[in-house]
Amino acid sequence: MTVQPVRLFGDPILRSRAAEAAAFDAELRRLVDDLTDTMHDDGGVGMAAPQIGVGLRVFVYDTGDAAGHLVNPSYEVLGEEEQVGPEGCLSIPGVRYDVRRALRLRATGVDVTGAPVSFEADGLLARCVQHETDHLDGVLFLDRLDPASRKEAMRTIRESDWFGAGITVRESRGLGTGGGR
Repeated sequence: MTVQPVRLFGDPILRSRAAEAAAFDAELRRLVDDLTDTMHDDGGVGMAAPQIGVGLRVFVYDTGDAAGHLVNPSYEVLGEEEQVGPEGCLSIPGVRYDVRRALRLRATGVDVTGAPVSFEADGLLARCVQHETDHLDGVLFLDRLDPASRKEAMRTIRESDWFGAGITVRESRGLGTGGGR
């Protein structure tokens, strides 16, 4: 188990669709452990494999009320209710905006052994599942913002020390905000 450098906005892996995990072996277990350690070190509530440079459909989560991981995840929205709330991202330090998401969902996937996993989620856990699944599809929370907020967020990113320096990875806790996903 090791804390890994986090890929930052601008790194192409964050915009690529991750591949399905096919091998349920020690390497996959190590990936889940590394993701968990890195997420906890940065104070996040979720982290997807592309954020540490691995193009596999794997993410971890720890909302305080629920913790775990999903391999090859998908979700189904339950009902029409939505929630609007703040999101940040460990790969986009210092940027937080309100994002509209489904309030409730059913998440499915498998664990590191290949055993099926399914659970219903609402609130923060539902937001986390949607945010991390987006990462696996190459979608960032910035893509979910209204045009004015997105323009403002991009200005913040361009003015940041980490982006202006051309940094594409950072050591954990190097530039984090502690509240990202």
